[in-house]
Amino acid sequence: MTQRPELRSGGGFFDGEGDVNPDDLDSVISANHVLLPASEFVGLWDNLIYEEGLKEKLLKFALSALSFSQHNVDSNVIACNRLLLLHGPPGTGKTSLCKALAQKLAVRTQKNYAYTHLVEINSHSLFSKWFSESGKLVARLFGKIGELVADRNNLVCVLIDEVESLAYQRSAMSSNEPRDAMRVVNAVLTQLDDIKDCPNVLILATSNLAHSIDLAFLDRADIRQYIGLPAISAIVSIYKSMLTELMARGIVRTEPLERGQEDSEDLISSLAERSVGLSGRTLRKLPLLAHAQHTSRDLFQVDQKITLSDFLDAMLLALEQLLAEKQHLKLETYSPDMA
Repeated sequence: MTQRPELRSGGGFFDGEGDVNPDDLDSVISANHVLLPASEFVGLWDNLIYEEGLKEKLLKFALSALSFSQHNVDSNVIACNRLLLLHGPPGTGKTSLCKALAQKLAVRTQKNYAYTHLVEINSHSLFSKWFSESGKLVARLFGKIGELVADRNNLVCVLIDEVESLAYQRSAMSSNEPRDAMRVVNAVLTQLDDIKDCPNVLILATSNLAHSIDLAFLDRADIRQYIGLPAISAIVSIYKSMLTELMARGIVRTEPLERGQEDSEDLISSLAERSVGLSGRTLRKLPLLAHAQHTSRDLFQVDQKITLSDFLDAMLLALEQLLAEKQHLKLETYSPDMA
């Protein structure tokens, strides 16, 4: 049996102390390393709300890809890079979904692997102020990952967040851009090609700008899944889950949310209709904004619970304010006076 790794949750690769030394690449924090399953990810899968079947589709793909590896399927005959790309607008939960997927795999594959590791690559750290060293950092980072992968008792999930930072489309680079940018892309592609021969690694990548990703990286992705803004049915589910949480914590008075409660259902539906076009991240800010700005209760009186209808009214006011602020930002961003 493999000895349990000495690992602190959130530990970093290359996490030296003190100031970053350009002569010592190991002092640059390039990735976070977590042993799964982790308590911080408990419940994450269930609280991510998307169109029906999307999460299950991704889980089935990951399990199938690992199964092909376990059965030594020849990748020259059947392409299987074990690379999954989630792309779409910011705030749609792509990174959280990758973490939840890795957590799910840790539970589902515990009979096959002694340990599951999640290595989250900090793309922006690799593009440090010592930009010319970024290619070397990529190589060293994947070398560290290779040490984990070398033990076949480990399942290693590598999360590359905002992958366009590392795999920017080379054809769009101008002749004036530093050669180091192209070296980084080449280094990433080379490392991915090398690591795909290891059967116990899964690459999870996210992007807000898929059109900026190098075509060679896109071609290597087995599945490219668009994660869009939540549909109205998903928004309703998100709102109900948040209200249920506030009731469970004693902030909102406990009242049933099932159909038949016409007043609350109508208010939730109105909220959801006005919320179309907002990201899940933005939606989940509304209860705090509503509580802070639009409730008259003594916030520190634990026995002072807010009625559901009052809180829904407060959420609607907070939503209207948020939409107005969003419009102001849009006008400021595109104002001719700022050009």
